[in-house]
Amino acid sequence: MVPLTDSLLDSARLLLVGTTDWIGAVEDELQARTDATVRTAATAARAREALADPPDCLLTEYALGEETGIDLLSTVRSETATLPVVVCTASGDEAVASEAIGAGAADYVPIEVADDGVEEVLERTERVVREARRSATRRERAKQFDALFHDARAATWVLEPNGRVSRLNRTARGMVETDAAAVVGDPFWGLSCWSDAAEDVERLVSNALEGGFASAVVSRPSGGEDPRVVELSVRVVEGERGDPVSIVVEGVDITDRVSLERDLRRSEELHRVTLNNMTDTVLITDEDGAYTYVCPNVHFIFGYTASEIRELGRIEDLLGEDLFDRAELAERGVLKNIECTATDKAGREHTLLVNVREVSIQGGTLLYSCRDVTKRKQREEALATLQGTARDFLYAGTHAEIAGHVVDDTPGVLDLEASAVYLFDAETNDLRPAAQSAAMEELNGPLPTVHADGETLPSHSFVADEALFFADVHDADRLDNRVTDLRSACYIPLGDHGVFVAGSPEVGVFDEVRRELADLLAATAEAALDRVSRESRLREQDRTLQQRNDQLTALNRINETIREIDQAIVRAETRSEIDHAVPELLTADDRFAFAWIGAVDPDGDGVVPRAWAGDEGGYLDSQSFPVERSGVEPAGRAAASGEVTLVGNVAAGLREEPWRSGALARDYLSVLSVPLVYNDLSHGVLTVYAGSRDAFEGTARDVLAELGETVAAAISAIERKNALLTSSMTRLEFAVDDPTFVLSRLAREAGCGLSYRGGVQQTAEGSYVFVAVEDVDAVAEAAADLVAVETVRRISADGEEGILRLGLSEPFVALDLADHGAVFREATAEPEGTTVAIDVPETVDSRGIARLVRETFGGAELRAKRALDRAPDEDLQSRVLGELTDRQLEVVQTAYYAGFFESPRESTGEDVAVALDISPTAFYGHVRTVQRTLFAAIFDEGAARVAASG
Repeated sequence: MVPLTDSLLDSARLLLVGTTDWIGAVEDELQARTDATVRTAATAARAREALADPPDCLLTEYALGEETGIDLLSTVRSETATLPVVVCTASGDEAVASEAIGAGAADYVPIEVADDGVEEVLERTERVVREARRSATRRERAKQFDALFHDARAATWVLEPNGRVSRLNRTARGMVETDAAAVVGDPFWGLSCWSDAAEDVERLVSNALEGGFASAVVSRPSGGEDPRVVELSVRVVEGERGDPVSIVVEGVDITDRVSLERDLRRSEELHRVTLNNMTDTVLITDEDGAYTYVCPNVHFIFGYTASEIRELGRIEDLLGEDLFDRAELAERGVLKNIECTATDKAGREHTLLVNVREVSIQGGTLLYSCRDVTKRKQREEALATLQGTARDFLYAGTHAEIAGHVVDDTPGVLDLEASAVYLFDAETNDLRPAAQSAAMEELNGPLPTVHADGETLPSHSFVADEALFFADVHDADRLDNRVTDLRSACYIPLGDHGVFVAGSPEVGVFDEVRRELADLLAATAEAALDRVSRESRLREQDRTLQQRNDQLTALNRINETIREIDQAIVRAETRSEIDHAVPELLTADDRFAFAWIGAVDPDGDGVVPRAWAGDEGGYLDSQSFPVERSGVEPAGRAAASGEVTLVGNVAAGLREEPWRSGALARDYLSVLSVPLVYNDLSHGVLTVYAGSRDAFEGTARDVLAELGETVAAAISAIERKNALLTSSMTRLEFAVDDPTFVLSRLAREAGCGLSYRGGVQQTAEGSYVFVAVEDVDAVAEAAADLVAVETVRRISADGEEGILRLGLSEPFVALDLADHGAVFREATAEPEGTTVAIDVPETVDSRGIARLVRETFGGAELRAKRALDRAPDEDLQSRVLGELTDRQLEVVQTAYYAGFFESPRESTGEDVAVALDISPTAFYGHVRTVQRTLFAAIFDEGAARVAASG
């Protein structure tokens, strides 16, 4: 027998039921010609037991003892309708065949034992098995289709071959806007859900019909929201002849997947950009150190590409041996901040912090995260140096010391050898180099002084208060030294103190870290300079305060001395007492070394000492005091100039003025000479010597100058008093031809004579004098036209003659004479000329008075000079006048000349009061006071005389 080739029976499991001969023959043939699995059962009962493991086909004999094959078939069909059963018999007929087919047999085979019969059984069995398998396949496909069709995750449409809709599942129904029944029969691509992609959907169906399968991604509207994305798969279902019987379209909403894919692509791009640009480098190796992953940004630290890193070998070749303890890593899982050094492709050394952790990624087990901390390390080291610099600054006491520390520490902070510091000189407006490193001098040469005008780099940085950094300083327009070997350079202002300069012969050395450190160094230096300046100002303030305290102490002593001198002057009765009291009090308690008062001799050639006190040491005898404006002793200069003369340092100009050596020999280191002048009348000079330099600066000079005025005023007061009380006088008579003299002008303008009657008063309103005139109206009219006469008041009149009180705009000459100790006794003015009589006490130099008269009147000529002895009644008059106030004297003189004391009275008290612009009560009060003073003087003098005669 020939084996059955490619027979379905090779893989079939067959159950043969019966005991007839053909059962054995068929079994033998199957065993011989196929690889089928054959089992046999003698009875129907045994067959039912064998059906527990269902065969692919059951072959049964019709006659099975008490039962038939039809009974067995019925049992099988009660349990399954798919198991094929073939009924075979050698003694069958049409009735048996009909019964078998009616009971559900797959085939009925009348068989004979002959070979042809067995062969037919095999063929018929193979055909039954084939058909059964086809049916099973169709059933499975139908089940699968039903499962897919009813899958809610996908929309499924079944189309006619012409593309019209015949069926659609629930999901598909949800995608159409109308009732599902309404779309059956419509073209699939005409559905509303494909309104934006109708052409694409129609083309998709056409492509599937041509090729059996097609897919595409389309969008569909979603009611105002973003369009939904649907993936359509179109499959053509063909019949047995290959003709399309239907078209199945499956649609899956992939909107979320598309969005996720888009986000994933963006995330991948973000991670790719991040890995390419982050400065940390990630490396993954296996246990042997071989690279399994190299981060694309590896060049940021090491300068190598990823492929070059792999070519280097193991990671130990990059990061060094024994980077970490593998056992410790196994225990902890991660090791952080392992510090190591690595060399990049260019040969530069980097300081790294490495984290190592255990991983399991695509064959890699160790992940290395490397961070370059070289700049941070450099910054830390620089800051440590800078901290030491700051400590050094604390002990620096001058700007120059700080500048030196900055230059010395620049290499440790900036790793630059060339540096310098300019300090600002405010007096000259210059920046002067205060410190310069040897490298700076070698590269640039000695630094010059720079004017702070903004024209050069250090000057511009200082004036603009701007830090300047140059990758190549030769590109700067303000570079003044074009032959310098400096390339990189920085100029940083140090506040108001100067400029810090640093540089290198290399281009571009000032990276971000070095710039930051340079700014920190400059800021630290500026703070130190501020501290020194502040402390210097405080010390200066302390010195100034101490000086002011010393000056205040000295001033207090001077003021105390002045108060003592004022008290002494008030008590003094004579000029000699003043002359002696002032030097004695100035030198008491070692206030000043030596003081003396002198007067100019009658010839005006020199100063003659009158009184002195202190450590004179023969100085007055050793010196001459010529009256000259320069080159002589200060007393002579003050007498000549009439101004305070101060010599703060006697030792200065020692060889130029001989008096200085004598003063120095007696430890006189400073001198002040004050002229004693009151109302242009000189009473000599006061000269004071001190044992220290500049002892009379400032307030002391002003106080002593005021003291000179006080002393001069006191001497003038005593001279006036002496002039009133002295009995010995010298009368000087002058002929005056001065058109500016007010009495001369009035006589000439009025054309009549007038005479001075005294009563000169200096009040707040001006000077008042009484004059007797020959023609009251003419004089009054002339006076009204003179600027020198402010008011004219008629006091009394007897016809044309009378008494006038003239109010003058300027002080009358009698007041100046009184200040000099002389009395303006008489003055008679006629149109042709004027005569003046002046009484000079014997204690007053008549030559000085004569000189004063000549200076006062332009054409004054001394006509007579005679000695007078004052009578006792004149002494009484002087004593009474000395006790009256200026106002009392004015009131009583006005009343006298107005005829108030005549009998009968020519003027009443009220008239006089009106003339004086006072109340009658005040007038009478003044008159009674004067009368009481006069009577007291008369009666006291009379009592004294009676007592003397008795």
